[in-house]
Amino acid sequence: QVQLVESGGGLVQPGGSLRLSCAASAVSGRIYDIESMGWYRQAPGKQRVSVAMFANNGIINYDDSVKGRFTISRDNLKNSVYLQMNSLKPEDTAVYYCFAAGVVTGSQASSYWGQGTQVTVRS
Repeated sequence: QVQLVESGGGLVQPGGSLRLSCAASAVSGRIYDIESMGWYRQAPGKQRVSVAMFANNGIINYDDSVKGRFTISRDNLKNSVYLQMNSLKPEDTAVYYCFAAGVVTGSQASSYWGQGTQVTVRS
């Protein structure tokens, strides 16, 4: 079993910045590999959608709505992923979830979600 612990959400004015962090840790044993890590978000009344994902092979994918404003980074030694969010807009308001896919802790690989962190952008 793996836990994803997020931090960094909050309330910010339009045009402001926030940085989200997510660290993966094994409840028992250790994490040998994580294929990809990233962020999803879910606004009230809407489906959860991918914001940015960072794969082991270095490929990064952003949703079109955040390109040029958000930057994802990853620290494999710390099993962590970060999301720098600049030029925030009210439409970025959502619960942001950390997601890790292909997490290898033994003989199998599984996917995990964080608990979510609220980001609110308003004047």
